[in-house]
Amino acid sequence: MEQNNPTNEPAERKPYDVIVVGAGAAGMMAAGTAARNGLRVLLLEKMEKSGRKVRITGKGRCNVTNARPPEEFASQVRTNAAFFATAFAEFNNRAAIRFFERMGVKLDIERGERVFPRSGKAWDIANALLDYCVENGVKIVYNTRVTEIMTLGSRVFGVRYVNKRGFERREECPRVIVATGGVSYPGTGSTGDGYAFAADLGHTIEAVRPSLTPLVTSHPQVPHMGRLLLRNVRAALWIDDEAVREEFGELGFSERGIEGAVALRMSRDAVDALIEGRRVKLVVDLKPALTEEVLRERIRREVAEMAPTELFAELLRKLVPKPMVIPLAEELDIHSRSYVEKITEAQFERLVKVLKGLVLPVTDYAPFEYAVVTAGGVRCDEVNPYTMESLKVRGLYFAGEVLDLDANTGGYNLQIAFSTGRLAGMLKK
Repeated sequence: MEQNNPTNEPAERKPYDVIVVGAGAAGMMAAGTAARNGLRVLLLEKMEKSGRKVRITGKGRCNVTNARPPEEFASQVRTNAAFFATAFAEFNNRAAIRFFERMGVKLDIERGERVFPRSGKAWDIANALLDYCVENGVKIVYNTRVTEIMTLGSRVFGVRYVNKRGFERREECPRVIVATGGVSYPGTGSTGDGYAFAADLGHTIEAVRPSLTPLVTSHPQVPHMGRLLLRNVRAALWIDDEAVREEFGELGFSERGIEGAVALRMSRDAVDALIEGRRVKLVVDLKPALTEEVLRERIRREVAEMAPTELFAELLRKLVPKPMVIPLAEELDIHSRSYVEKITEAQFERLVKVLKGLVLPVTDYAPFEYAVVTAGGVRCDEVNPYTMESLKVRGLYFAGEVLDLDANTGGYNLQIAFSTGRLAGMLKK
């Protein structure tokens, strides 16, 4: 249960040892850890409850972490992996699994070594983090927006904030942990506040952009594919005239664009290329288990078993999911109700080429509202990797998505939040 706070602002009391700004995954881990180490901790959250983003992550199931071995895990961190290595060594994926199980959350390891709560409810993870804070004595204040991190010279001495009633207050404190998240899913409270705090205090902010976000295509048939999800396909990301990345797995389509794990993992490179004005496309192999020759033979067998008056659509239905039949016929410029016997060898060859390499031009990307994480943020070379303390302002710490740290989909980004939050909270009196 969340703590009652009738006045919705810190009461007069003994000074706090640390203030944590932001009650997301990183902030709650940092606050609970600091409090467990005997510090008096104040956790300020501008939303009405904690862990808003955690509660919706993984389509409401919450991919907590990934159970891959450390060296494989590290390969999935896209930015500043060497910086993250210290935090991960202090609190790795196995430690995260033990942490949540000790907090009473049963976990399961699923395909791709992805770890989920057995209940299938992201709320269990958010509530476990909240319990960790409450049980260790963290004071949590909601509906409270921090407006400034106060400094004297090059040292932190507290924060200014606006309470629920709109009154500005201040709380003095020698250490502040900024765990405000990025700008993805802004409805959960991630609106870039931490970047402004860091920049005001002299930190460099690497340009922020959506990552793990749907890709927008100009292909005219994609809008007609509904909410199709293709499984076990292979796709290559082409930038200008070079294939730069290849992924295997699920590819989906929706009103937001091209989705699914394959597209999301490629989106970081695609977004950067689009920002630079380069040409981007996905080339999708719908039949990766078959060579062109084997596929060609399969189509010949299918046609041989069909009556001459059967329709081309019926052949396509044997090769692709139903929602793709009409779009694929349009792509081939063959009417779906054409008789199979009327299809030429050249048209069959074109079918083979498209099935093995459907080209989807990528013209844009979905905005932050649909991005799983934010790429960019506070430059990691301005932060001590062993403590998460700023190298510019003493007593100022960063944790989670506010840092220039992001990884592939699959539980890696939440682990970044847990590891950096844990390290930031490892403070001494």
